[in-house]
Amino acid sequence: MTSSIAPQAVSATTAPPRAGRREWMALAVLMLPVLLVAVDGTVLDLAIPSMSMHLHPSANELLWIMDIYPLVLAGLLVSMGSLADRIGRRRLLLIGSFGFTVVSVFAAFAPTAGALIGARALLGFFGAMLMPSTLSLLRNTFADATQRRTAVAIWAACFSGGAALGPIVGGFLLENYWWGAVFLLSVPVMIPLLALAPFLIRESKDPHPGPIDPLSIGLSFAAMVPTIFGIKMLAQEGISVAGLAMLVGGLAVGALFVRRQLRRTTPMLDVTLFRNPVFSGAVLVNLISVFSLVGFLYYVSQHLQLVTGQSPTEAAFTLVPGLVVSIATGLLAAPLARKIRPGMLVAVGLMLNAAGFFVVILNSSGSVPGLMLAFAILGAGVGMAETISNDLILSAAPPAKAGAASAISETAYEVGVVLGTAVLGSILAAAYRSNVALPEMLTGEGRESASQTLGGAIDAASTLPAGPAQALVESARHAFDSGSGTVAAVGVVLMLLATVMSLITLRRVKAS
Repeated sequence: MTSSIAPQAVSATTAPPRAGRREWMALAVLMLPVLLVAVDGTVLDLAIPSMSMHLHPSANELLWIMDIYPLVLAGLLVSMGSLADRIGRRRLLLIGSFGFTVVSVFAAFAPTAGALIGARALLGFFGAMLMPSTLSLLRNTFADATQRRTAVAIWAACFSGGAALGPIVGGFLLENYWWGAVFLLSVPVMIPLLALAPFLIRESKDPHPGPIDPLSIGLSFAAMVPTIFGIKMLAQEGISVAGLAMLVGGLAVGALFVRRQLRRTTPMLDVTLFRNPVFSGAVLVNLISVFSLVGFLYYVSQHLQLVTGQSPTEAAFTLVPGLVVSIATGLLAAPLARKIRPGMLVAVGLMLNAAGFFVVILNSSGSVPGLMLAFAILGAGVGMAETISNDLILSAAPPAKAGAASAISETAYEVGVVLGTAVLGSILAAAYRSNVALPEMLTGEGRESASQTLGGAIDAASTLPAGPAQALVESARHAFDSGSGTVAAVGVVLMLLATVMSLITLRRVKAS
């Protein structure tokens, strides 16, 4: 079952139908779950202190509260995207939205840490139904290439905007309500979707779906979860037998999954899509763009809060201008793609990413204005590259396989998130450990914590006399920032390599 469909698959003699008022109203409804999932990805971080005081989770339970959601989400994206193609994308979106809302209410009132872990796992299960469904419905709602790019740009803008709103909304809720209020955000967001989607969004699915393949679903999940968990373990703990075993085991199961898909007449996922250089190149661009964004945010969010002393809400507002620029360039990419080859636009976006990292190198003092400028430049690049790459992923796949293609795009996003934190985060951690100076009087758990992270050093300093405490904090902050130049240099090199790759793989895509 091969796919050789190029991005411009519509006959030159038949113009695709243009979207009308109903389609744009449907887009507004489709953005609701996108906004919610994006907010949900960042809002919980602020709730950890309050949640810990009320539920008293162990260190291991706290780790699972944070990690179980993205692990289940990433593990099921491909399966849910394929399921959407089979049973209907709107139907799966409504099922996921209803389930996400109900479980969110349960999570808000979870009586124990174990109950919250279970709720977060279910949120990952239903969340995996939302994102591929929204993106694949855009593919079938907007047939006109320019309108589709605009819709994808709005989709990406809602995702970026939601990530920015998370800390702001979360800060407001936690200042006025209890920790569970952050989960109740889904109720006012999802109710309009459940009410309006059946009337505004047209159902779409694969007209000739194959049978559901439970073994492929299991293999997909068993490949993604250990791979992502292994990357996180290696980033957090360094090289270890357990981390390597997870990674190798996940990749081995992934190979079995691919082998099964190639042998089936109607595979769950048409892996031959990757033979199309436009599709595979766009997926890699998607991953690398997210890698750059998340890696930068991992550094800058800690610097703003732990080095410059901003609150989480203040740090979020500091990053808002960069996110606004990202949204603006994403929207600008749609009309530009009518005159400029998409491959060139992607290359420009990746070059802007590289320029953003280069500004970090020049801004060795870590000044807030310098970081805001760097993030604005990087945001411009991410907005352009993400919009075009997502559109190319959708348009390079047959409309009947839009769900699976969207799931691959979302999986690339999740892998980019993990790699950005793991790779660039581990570089920061290594630089910190090699440069921090610990006072002799600091012993035991405090010394161990201070030697590992900047946050640990600040906590440990509270147990010391004023002089040594100040020296430890200053040393820790300097050690943390010492890794920023290395992180930025790695980012520049990766973005330049990605630029070359995009020019090669996307060179045949014409402006339209």
